Parts: sequence; C-alpha cells; structure tokens
Amino acid sequence: MTPRSADRARYDTATAHLDAPLALVDLDAFDANAADLVRRAGGKPVRVASKSVRCRALLERVLAREGFAGVMAFTLGESLWLARAGFRDVLLAYPSADRAGFAELTGDAELAAEVTVVVDDPAQLDLIDSSRRGGRAEVRVCLELDTALHLLGGRLRVGARRSPLRGPAELAGLARVVARRPGFRLVGLMAYEGHVAGVGDAVPGAPLRSRAVRALQRAARRELAERRAAVVAAVRAVEPGLEFVNGGGTGSVQHTAAEACVTEVAAGSGLFLPRLFDHYTSFRGRPAALFAQPVVRRPGVGAVTVLGGGYPASGPAGADRSPVPWLPEGLRYDAREGAGEVQTPLLGPAADDLLIGDRVWFRHAKAGELCERFETLHLVEGDRVTGSVPTYRGEGRTFL
Repeated sequence: MTPRSADRARYDTATAHLDAPLALVDLDAFDANAADLVRRAGGKPVRVASKSVRCRALLERVLAREGFAGVMAFTLGESLWLARAGFRDVLLAYPSADRAGFAELTGDAELAAEVTVVVDDPAQLDLIDSSRRGGRAEVRVCLELDTALHLLGGRLRVGARRSPLRGPAELAGLARVVARRPGFRLVGLMAYEGHVAGVGDAVPGAPLRSRAVRALQRAARRELAERRAAVVAAVRAVEPGLEFVNGGGTGSVQHTAAEACVTEVAAGSGLFLPRLFDHYTSFRGRPAALFAQPVVRRPGVGAVTVLGGGYPASGPAGADRSPVPWLPEGLRYDAREGAGEVQTPLLGPAADDLLIGDRVWFRHAKAGELCERFETLHLVEGDRVTGSVPTYRGEGRTFL
C-alpha cells in the first residue's frame, strides 16, 4: 500500500458516515506543515495569511502555536470581523475602498488599535478621512513596497502589479506624508515577493524551465534584499518606532526571514498545501486539505463520473488552476470536458474499481479558495473525524 492509498483508506473510513461532496482537513498534516513553517522562519514570527485558511477555528489553532503571531487579512470587512471576534494584530494587506468599514474602524478606538491598513498612495488616506463620519480614532498604517524584479531597463517586469512604490525615496516620501497627517500613525512596512514565494521551481518534466525559474528567483531575491534594506532604513529615518517589517510567503519563508531588516514573515498556503505548492526545491509539505466528490455514473470501461467538481482557482486560466484528482491514484480528466460545473468525467484504470457512491478525493489548486465552496471542514485525525468546523462561508461570511 502506497502512502497515498493509505491516506485514501483513512479518509474513506473517517468520513464513511458523511455524504459527499465534503471537505476535510487532515490535522496531523496541518500541524506538521505549521511546524515546518516555524522551523523555516528561523525564530522570526509567522503572520498567518487568512485568505489561505478562511476558517476561524483553524486560524485560532495555528495562532495558538508558538512561532505564529498576528493575522494578514484580505478585506476590511474581514479584518473588522476577526478583530471583533478577539483576533489581535490584524494587518489588512490590500487597500480598501470600503467607506462603511472605515467609518466603523475610525469610530471605535479599541478596534482601530487591533487593525492596521496598507496604503501606497496618499489618495487612500483621503478616502479614509472622507469616510470617518465623525470617527476620530487613529488609523494604524502600513506602507507596501513593490517587490517586482525589473529587467532590461524596466521593459521586463517579473512579479505582481501591486504597490507603485519601489525605491527608498518614494517610500520615505509617503512615510513623511503619513507622519504629518493627523489621525494616522505609521507602524509597518510590507513587501510580498509572490514571484519567489508563489512560483514552483521544480516543474515536473521541465528541467530547463525549472533551472530558469531558479536562476530568476535567485536574482530576484538578491535585488529585493538589497532594495528592501535600503527602503527600511529610509522609512525608519522618518519613523524610528516602526513596529514591523513584513515579507515573504510560503515558498520563500527561509530566504526572507534571513534578511536582517525583516522582523516577521507571512505564510498561509503552506498550512493546507494545495497543488500549486507541490514543486519547490526549498521545502516539502503534506497535503492537508482535500474534498471528496461522489461517483454517480459509470459511463463505460475506464471511466466514472462524479458530481460537481468544477472548482477553478483564481489566476491566469490554465490546467494548473483546476483541482487535481488525487485519490485513488491513476485518474485524470477527459481533455474534452475537464472539471465540470455539475458533473466531472474521470478516466483511467482506477475508474474500473470505483462503484456508485464511492468517493474521489481532490486537491484544490490554491488554498483558502476551497472554503468558498464548502460550509464545513471535517477535521480528521488518524482514521476518525474528531470535529467539524465552519468555514467563513459556513458562518455566512463571503468577503469577496
């Protein structure tokens, strides 16, 4: 029995009393992945990225572990909800235009003390001020640095289009704007190097591409480390009391943590380990989050059909954004149909051993987006379900 077939036996046994479709989290794998993130962070705290988890119970579980501190949230509504639920030190890592949310934030000094908002443009400060509706609470502010690697004199960009701020002078300039502006306090700086942290460098069957990715990522890390240190020095010259410098992501935790100017790293996907994080040379994790679809048809030899399953992940459209049939081993999509809205044909020798009502277990391409499809995560330890917890959706919360 292979390790994967052993997992299938455990999951089938644990969830035999439940009807599929269903989603589970293997707590042994989840905890092992959390421990590995802490190990790679080398003593610097790990801020958990909530968009990759989207379940309060699991956020609480990981934050109870030594080595984790704080939440990186993805909308203002989520940030306020988490802070009101007792989560401390919530960093909203994306700019917001939620005027009602800013009115709530600035009208409650205790809430404002727990939530930090990211800005990269004075116009975002203007929007916050225009939303106050009389609220006078001081807003904690974090500046964001653009991490993209620019090559060929800037004609080639490698990295996400996020902040427009790249150099020390630009960041220090905005820091001075915040420092002079009543009602705001500069407390942090963040930089997410997604082109390093979120891109696998060991692509199966593509050795030349993998070597090229590794070379580009090495160059990106060197360039960013030098530029980030200069930016942090420039910002600290304006605000010596800067509380944190955040960087990283699941795929770059140990590299980012090694930079002296970085005080904390962010990670989230590495807890669930979705399929896009399978192919890295820098770490190995264990798949912790899976979902099961029931077999509802046997249309022919070497083929079964499961209910639903068309749960694509965000990002550029492509085969790598589809869930992957994981258990039993040896199943693949029909190239003419793929993962369907209401049914998904699967092909392969393993199909002939599946009966109506059996489960096929899938892994989602990205982490937290799976929780937008399911209201409940069943928590598995060994071959038993030891608890069931609501996702954000299960609590009636869909923030985007």
